[in-house]
Formats: sequence, C-alpha cells, structure tokens
Amino acid sequence: MKLELIATSTFGLEAVVKREIESLGYKIIKSEDAKITYMGDERAIVKSNLWLRCADRVLVKMAEFEALEFEDLFQTIKGIAWEEWIPVDGNFKVNCSSVKSKLFSMRSCQSVSEKAIIERLKETYGVEHFEKSGAEYVIKVTLLKDRVTVTLDTTGVGLHKRGYRQNAVTAPIKETLAAAMVQLSFWREGRLLVDPCCGSGTIPIEAAMIEKNIAPGLNRHFAAEKWDIIPEDLWKEERKKAFSEIIHDKDIRIRAYDINPAAIEASKENAADAGVDDCITFERMNVAEMEASETSGVIITNPPYGERIGEKEEIKKIYNKFKNFLKQNPTWSLFMITPDKTIEKQVFGKLADRRRKLYNGNIEVCYYQFHGAKPKTIK
Repeated sequence: MKLELIATSTFGLEAVVKREIESLGYKIIKSEDAKITYMGDERAIVKSNLWLRCADRVLVKMAEFEALEFEDLFQTIKGIAWEEWIPVDGNFKVNCSSVKSKLFSMRSCQSVSEKAIIERLKETYGVEHFEKSGAEYVIKVTLLKDRVTVTLDTTGVGLHKRGYRQNAVTAPIKETLAAAMVQLSFWREGRLLVDPCCGSGTIPIEAAMIEKNIAPGLNRHFAAEKWDIIPEDLWKEERKKAFSEIIHDKDIRIRAYDINPAAIEASKENAADAGVDDCITFERMNVAEMEASETSGVIITNPPYGERIGEKEEIKKIYNKFKNFLKQNPTWSLFMITPDKTIEKQVFGKLADRRRKLYNGNIEVCYYQFHGAKPKTIK
C-alpha cells in the first residue's frame, strides 16, 4: 500500500530528520516547519519508528483539503476509508488544533470530525455503539489557514522515549535533541568525545548508539504494532534485521562527567539499559577539573541553565572553563546548547563558527559550534 507519511520534529531539526528519512531509502515530498512529508508503505511505518533518531512522531497522512464550513469538514472526513485502518473494536480518539482558520473552535472541530468518523464506521460495520476495547488509533485534525490535514499517529508515546532512561535527573535533555547534537557535530569513531555536564547521560548514550548503529526504537513498542493492517511478522522481521546490524567492534571512546554523584549512577544504569556501557566512561567530576587527555577531541554538552537549575554566576564559571579549555587546547571543538544569547562576545570573545536555533522542550536555545583547528595546522 502506497502511503504518504509525515515525520514531525522539533523546530530546527527538519534537515537532520530529512537526511535520516533519505538514508532509509524513502522519497521526500516536501519539508516544512517541524514536519517532513515522504512516500512509503507499511514497512516504512515500521522502519521509520525503529530508526528515526531525531523525529518526534511518524504519522499517516489520511487527507488534506480546504474547509470553510463545518459541513465541508464533516463530509470530507466521512469520505475517508477509516474502515481500512480501524476495526470495529478500535479505540479511536480525535485531537484537533486550529490556527488562523475560519473554523476556529477546536472543540467544535473535534466534535464534527469524530461524528464524521463514527458515521462512516457505523455504516461500514452496521453497529450503533463502539466499545473501543481494541488497539488505539489517535487521529489528529489540524487546521492552518483554512487548510485541513488529517493524520493517524503510528508512534504512540513520542519517539524520544527510547526506553533506556529509567533514571533521570533534573532538567534532562530530550533524546531526539541529543542525537541531533551528535549528528551535527564533528565527532566520529576514533575521536574522543567528552560531555562534562552529562546529567542522565543522554548525549553520551545517544552518541554511542549512533556509532554502534543501534536502532533507537529497538527496545520499545509503538501504537501501530497492534494494528491489523501491519502484519506482526513485519515488525519481527525488521527488529531482527536491526539487531543483526548492530556494530560491536568500533573504536568508540566517550567520557562523561557530572558533579552530581546521583547523576553518574543514573547515567551508568541508563547506559547499561541502552547496551552501550562498554564504550562510555562515567566519572564524578567538577567542570573546573576537566583536562585534555588527548591532543584533540570533541566536547558535546548541555550545561545547566540559570533559568532552571544552578545560579547564573556558577553557569558563567562553566562557560569560562570552556573558553579557557579551548584556548589551551586549540585542536578541540565545542558543541553546546544554551538559552544565553550573549556568550559569544561576553564570554568567548568571538563569534561561534556556526549556530542553530533549537528548542529543548519549551526553552529556545542556541546550538553553538566552536570548531577546533586540525592538529597538523597548529604551529
């Protein structure tokens, strides 16, 4: 079955998600703010959920149309072949949003959309009441400037929930953002990666999973696994293939530090659950104590923010440590996110080589990239 799929993402990560989809072999139709539309099939649903590291969800695009009246909304949604997806016992739910549209009442849009689906399924199955005791089907009806997009969520719990982070500390970074930070950096196999503010260990763990080629969704389940339209054997086949593609003999060297001993213990447990504890060294350490153990390396980190934890003066000390570290070790690179928009001139005294606006949860941050020189260019 040919399907139009949508991978949603955090603002700023669209290009990363697009590359991931293309690496799976699927054709991109268009890239918009926070979503990538591409062509696939039932297998694409399985592979996308298993392998996309930086996307939030994988949706099936059911319809797209203009609606200026509620009758337009009702009739078009009723015309969708819901019975091909939702069985008589399907637990279907409808969520709506409306922005800059004539049909602005989200409650009314939700009610009309749900009624249209119920009427369609009533006619198909010949029943008046639905028990909704089966698999879950979450339908999203989005109105933007009178344009309606109807989607079916195949993911369930967001893709950032890998399943390994059973132990979290204050202000954790999303796994999807951590994976993007690694993919946007210069770090590769054979180079040392250091996260001096590792927290729950998310950045080091995601980095190790990338290099070991561990599918991020390998140890969790998805909403579409319970759907009749996708054979159970297909999920088993793709999971088995993903297990076989894990690389066990790479030269992966990652060191993760945190001043909080509880964070280090949590990180160790999370890394073990993710299957990457063999290539990450966790150690309790103050950022001020960090020294370069090799001539070059990469720092990728999410330091604490003054708005959430710690005091601003303490945060500034961390930034100053990074500045001095880079001066003393010019072949090292720093990749860091922070909501502080003043650090380039006020702390580092220079502009970053690259910067990218991202979001860590609801907090707008900047991904600053300070590139080190190649060792052979240093005199």
